[in-house]
Amino acid sequence: MARRKKIYEGKAKILYEGPEPGTIVQYFKDDATAFNAQKKDVIEGKGVLNNRLSEFFMTGLNNIGVPTHFLKRLNMREQLVRSCEIIPLEVIVRNFAAGSLAKRLGLEEGTPLPRPIVEYCYKDDKLGDPLVTEEHIAAFGWASQQDMDDILSLALRVNDYLSGLMYGVGIRLVDFKIEIGRVYDGDFQRLVVADEISPDSCRLWDLQTGQKLDKDVFRRDLGSLTDAYTEVAERLGVMPKQATHISKPKLIN
Repeated sequence: MARRKKIYEGKAKILYEGPEPGTIVQYFKDDATAFNAQKKDVIEGKGVLNNRLSEFFMTGLNNIGVPTHFLKRLNMREQLVRSCEIIPLEVIVRNFAAGSLAKRLGLEEGTPLPRPIVEYCYKDDKLGDPLVTEEHIAAFGWASQQDMDDILSLALRVNDYLSGLMYGVGIRLVDFKIEIGRVYDGDFQRLVVADEISPDSCRLWDLQTGQKLDKDVFRRDLGSLTDAYTEVAERLGVMPKQATHISKPKLIN
């Protein structure tokens, strides 16, 4: 069998050429990074969990009419996605004060925000993904005004979906980030949710205890990252709840 051609390797995923034109195979690694990759580790099972959780979220969004690049899961670590042109922005939706927003504005973590706040960061690891405004985005041509209107609409629809889904299993969606891609059908262009949606890209807190169930567990040395992600997967029904602790994820096919 011919060796697959690697297109790109990032901190958490590897992209390979897909089996058909216009497709990409997205491979989820076990690598965990924080603070712009200043802190690194390999967490056994993390890639498997993120692959399954991202499949679950992306499928749910597709089913309610929010377009994504996700096509299907191929195996425990890989999924087939539609090739798209990634807009060089991280789109962040915040429901509660946490992380950099809490630091910037001197807010106590967990403070409810008056409404969801959408922020944009320029995707550039060397610069630390700096916060940018719509003025920057327009001036540098990263996205048109119509794109920005569509991005805002997509981000808020994803927020509504994820917030309700998480609340139903006793989890508070504090904030999350997504990426948006352009898909071309001839001369027609549309925007889709791309990359991944997983505990790597969300802040998730238990509604009752405030326990963190996201990558802050790794950032702040709060325990086992795999256990936290497994808890999210179990509550959502992505994997069965176990009567006893398991050392490796056992996922539903």
